[in-house]
Amino acid sequence: MPTDVVMPQMGESIFEGTITKWLKKPGDKVQRDEPLFEISTDKVDAEIPAPATGVLQEIKVSEGNTVQVNTVVGVIGDGNGAGARAPLPAPPPASPAASVGTGIPARPAERSSAAPSVPQSAPVAGADDDVRSSPLVRKLAREHNVDLSKIHGTGAGGRVTKQDILDLVEHRSSAPAGAPLKPAFGLSGTPARQGGEVPARPAPAPAVIPGDLVPMSQMRKIIAQRMIESRRTSAHVHCMFEVDLTRIVNLRNKLKSAFEQRHGARLTFMPFFVRAAIIAIQQFPIVNASVEGESIRYHKHVNAGIAVALDWGLIVPVLKNADDLNFLGLQRGITDLGERARSKKLTPADVEGATFTITNPGQFGAVFGLPIINQPNVAIMGVGGITKQPMVVTDQDGNDCIAIRSVVHLTLGYDHRLVDGAVADQFMAVVKKTLENWSEEV
Repeated sequence: MPTDVVMPQMGESIFEGTITKWLKKPGDKVQRDEPLFEISTDKVDAEIPAPATGVLQEIKVSEGNTVQVNTVVGVIGDGNGAGARAPLPAPPPASPAASVGTGIPARPAERSSAAPSVPQSAPVAGADDDVRSSPLVRKLAREHNVDLSKIHGTGAGGRVTKQDILDLVEHRSSAPAGAPLKPAFGLSGTPARQGGEVPARPAPAPAVIPGDLVPMSQMRKIIAQRMIESRRTSAHVHCMFEVDLTRIVNLRNKLKSAFEQRHGARLTFMPFFVRAAIIAIQQFPIVNASVEGESIRYHKHVNAGIAVALDWGLIVPVLKNADDLNFLGLQRGITDLGERARSKKLTPADVEGATFTITNPGQFGAVFGLPIINQPNVAIMGVGGITKQPMVVTDQDGNDCIAIRSVVHLTLGYDHRLVDGAVADQFMAVVKKTLENWSEEV
């Protein structure tokens, strides 16, 4: 018996979803629980698994269309029935169709036209479709007989870029006969900032053709709406503190190998910043509050929102009851949320209930940022890049001297409706003191 594939209910408050990408084509074999298609809701983007094993017999709702939950979007058959039916026509260019992996929809001409003739050894189109790449990149790959699945992409999230294709073609034309083919460079060659970490997901600009007009992805439209709403809701003010992070940088360099071997988790800087913010919130709980009408809600726990930059947008998963966790618990929780955000495994519950948010523009090289408050929070802390700088310090004899120190710039964006400048500065002074005189066990 055929099995209906339906738009899932991703949470009690979610009533519809947009299909952003089908990961299989009609006629493809699928395994139960294998990712079948991607959706975007007003909470999360997610991969939806196949409900049964069989053959994708029909796609009833094409990419870019928004439907109510429990709507049948496809049919999985046992492979013995009639031939697979083609998907419905793609929506017109004005619709918000977009690939979650790239944020850019296929151009109508490219989506409908057949692939150009290629030699027998050319890569199978279906295999290329599973690789993170833009329509332009896939077209170049077909023209140059390049198998995208064999390329280590240098774009965001391992995406294969136009430059990767051109570099490979150039390398292939100049390489000696029989030499192995490989891209000229990869993510492993990305340099780390001094005292910092290599960002897990660099975010270069997506490959677009100048002059093209492309619709926003569902996630981008939601981000735009919420940023404008936050600006209109909160009275944004920012303050910035310079923090000497030398003690923590040295401690991390000393312990990171043993920490990973002992706990099976990488030691990053984020748990230090989260823990310092928690300590400061315990002294200034108004920073962890929210506005409800003409009243103030003081939250019992610190639910730390940790902003994660994705190659298709931005999301803020929430580490619940972070104030109850020790350092190891913070590190494991932060790592888990980041990995599930990048693999589209978050649930709506994972992105709800934040009471204070931390964002890290420094991982991409920013000295500091002036972040917009994540509603309904009243504060957000931005972490800049960690760099080595000359600073005036006092030695053991009380004399001033110049030394090379690891420095980070922290900013606090706060809602002046609840948080006064004096409170914000005192809050950040506690964060600074905690980090510069770190004494907790790691």
